[in-house]
Amino acid sequence: MKKWILFIATILLLCSSVTKADVLEDGIEAHHKGNYAQALELLRPIAEEGNAIAQGLLGHMYLREEGVTQDYQQAVKWFRLAAEQGHAYSQGKLGGMYGQGKGVTQDYQQAVKWLRLAAEQGEALAQTVLGMSYHYGNGVTQDYQEAVKWFRLAAEQGDTIAQNTLGSSYFHGMGVTQDYQEAVKWYRLAAEQGDAYSQYNLGSAYFYGMGVTQDYQQAAKWYRLATKQLDHI
Repeated sequence: MKKWILFIATILLLCSSVTKADVLEDGIEAHHKGNYAQALELLRPIAEEGNAIAQGLLGHMYLREEGVTQDYQQAVKWFRLAAEQGHAYSQGKLGGMYGQGKGVTQDYQQAVKWLRLAAEQGEALAQTVLGMSYHYGNGVTQDYQEAVKWFRLAAEQGDTIAQNTLGSSYFHGMGVTQDYQEAVKWYRLAAEQGDAYSQYNLGSAYFYGMGVTQDYQQAAKWYRLATKQLDHI
């Protein structure tokens, strides 16, 4: 009899898990399509039950004012609940909130704590921002080599901010041996993805012939691309 009860309980638990997974998938799809009211309706109940992915997405919605009034404190609440369960995206976002003082008192040490947890799980943006923390000495002792370590990890995942900053690290010899060709390599990767600052830096490299053969036409090309974007910032 006890075995039978255990069997039934297991089946019910599995059915419940499948149902929640379906609800989560529908909520994510609704969010992706911009149906924020539907996404909120689907995600909030399972977030309140402890689903970390739903909690992280709710935090994102409060941060970005998607279907709700922008509320940094609510964003922090949901990011924290998910972050404490090990959700990398939410850990990175919570670190960012502490770094900017949005929804919480600005605290660089808390920012670094959460950014590191996310960065160690491979979250590219968290790696970039953690690198910035080391570059500028926010919440940690300034360490250009440690900054470069995190920039590189994010850059290798295609993060344009990290690629540009890693390029500048090589250009100025900060945390690495100065190497203009390596700088140009990283500038180009970000520039080809449309990053305006990298386009400008690549244009400058061509203009002055640093890391590449001097080429005013190439310089003009990249300057022009950068200017089109920077004029709208």
